[in-house]
Amino acid sequence: MTRRGVAFSAMLACLVALAALPFFADKFYVQLFTKILIMGIFAMSLDMLIGYSGLVSFGHAAYFGASAYILVLISPQYQAASFWTTLPIAVAGSALLALVIGTLVLRTSGIYFIMVTLAFAQMLFAVFHDTKIAGGADGIYIYIRPAAEIFGWKPFDFENFVELYFVVLAAFIAVFVLLRLVIASLFGRVIEGVRINEHRMRSLGFPTFRYKLACFVLAGALAGLAGYFAAIQFGFVNPDMLGWQLSGTVMMMVILGGMGTLVGPVLGAVAMILLELGFQSLPEFGTLNLGKHWQLFMGSFIILVVLLLPNGLIGLRTAWQRKKAGDND
Repeated sequence: MTRRGVAFSAMLACLVALAALPFFADKFYVQLFTKILIMGIFAMSLDMLIGYSGLVSFGHAAYFGASAYILVLISPQYQAASFWTTLPIAVAGSALLALVIGTLVLRTSGIYFIMVTLAFAQMLFAVFHDTKIAGGADGIYIYIRPAAEIFGWKPFDFENFVELYFVVLAAFIAVFVLLRLVIASLFGRVIEGVRINEHRMRSLGFPTFRYKLACFVLAGALAGLAGYFAAIQFGFVNPDMLGWQLSGTVMMMVILGGMGTLVGPVLGAVAMILLELGFQSLPEFGTLNLGKHWQLFMGSFIILVVLLLPNGLIGLRTAWQRKKAGDND
């Protein structure tokens, strides 16, 4: 079987396993994998910037959190909002925010680009943290999740954690397919060309600023989609959803899994969330609570992956193939 055939078979097997999960797992694991799928969408959106266009944004959580806050602000407090209305508004709001910020920050590059994206995200964080908008520093609850009614018919109910899981799974698949098509298109090739040599692409007549801005807006919109579902799942929104810590976390997912691939960021999201859960569950040894210091183990693991696998976890297969070829020689 060819490499492409193996990859397709593996993806199909993973998809079947994800579809079958709610029929065999209890509520905890269904909700856990709902979170993983949401973070997978978030990580793929950032990888469009870092891995494909070479734009290292350290404020990507701004669009994730903005979408969640838009959902809260346009929803009645004690009445279900319409899913069909709030979803496009929230995603469009994140895209518009990305358009405004991108128009300004894309005039910089390198370390300046990183710092300016961080600055804008922290400004937005301060707006919600230091004012009484949507609960201030304490955040705000979503008491009733959006309803997906169509003329009285409800195709799915977000109050049901299994149905929420399947909706998020469908969104995850749709985002993966969309980004695969975008990357394979002329637009995707131009974006990768900009990452490799922007001056050459500009000399060939491509308006590189517009291409980078379009990529920036697309990434912001998809991050907003992830933030929207995160708000629905947890029923709570707070300023931490806009903070640099979340931006750093999703960036580590992309680096850990492997930049420049769609599977890599998803793999990084799975690894980070499961490892975090595992490290937090470590037992106590005398007066030493290992689980309390889970971040030390997580950091050590990420450092080892970066040192031993420059291409991330997605490079494990390549490294194994090279080792096998060396042993055969």
